Amino acid sequence: MSYIVFGAGGHGKVVVDILRSCQETIAGMMDDGIQAKKWNGLPNLGGIGQLDEITLKYPEALYIVAIGNNSIRMNIVERLKQMQVQFGTAIHSSAVIGSNISIGEGTVVMPNAVINADTHIGEHVIINTAATIDHDCCVEHFAHISPGVHVAGGVTIGCRSHVGISASLIPGVSIGKDTIIGAASCVIRDLPDHVVAVGCPARVIKNL
Repeated sequence: MSYIVFGAGGHGKVVVDILRSCQETIAGMMDDGIQAKKWNGLPNLGGIGQLDEITLKYPEALYIVAIGNNSIRMNIVERLKQMQVQFGTAIHSSAVIGSNISIGEGTVVMPNAVINADTHIGEHVIINTAATIDHDCCVEHFAHISPGVHVAGGVTIGCRSHVGISASLIPGVSIGKDTIIGAASCVIRDLPDHVVAVGCPARVIKNL
């Protein structure tokens, strides 16, 4: 089984490294903004416009959309789904995955991340470098947990929400969908949908 990585940015580089660390075969990469024939040692297969021919050439390939922006990642996934492609996951060999964990398709778990027991991770989620997700949590589809984030037990994080680098969430809090938590913030109470919250304790500063 081979992988195709969509996204030729910094996030894509890390996803490629993860797949290589797991000794997976990578058929190539895709990106609408890259003209070079090769990127990061991989063939450039083209962009969305070439998807018909790519899917014919690699009918069994697993795709990973390696784009950090949650909304853009979701939009590209939806376009790929129209072609009925299959999505893989990328979990670094150094990540610690506890018991009774579910991880959805398209999700990436980066080096030294920890996901503890009875936690559900949705589809196309990013669990970034050295982030920790404790027991009984739920991270919903297309969320992004940044490097060094610490999520305590029993926390829910909504679809497409972004938890900034080094933020901390105390046990049992609930984060709505499409919400942004600023870097190094400490979340001690529930946050609604569509807000930006920053500080320690985190306070809502903006509605989205």
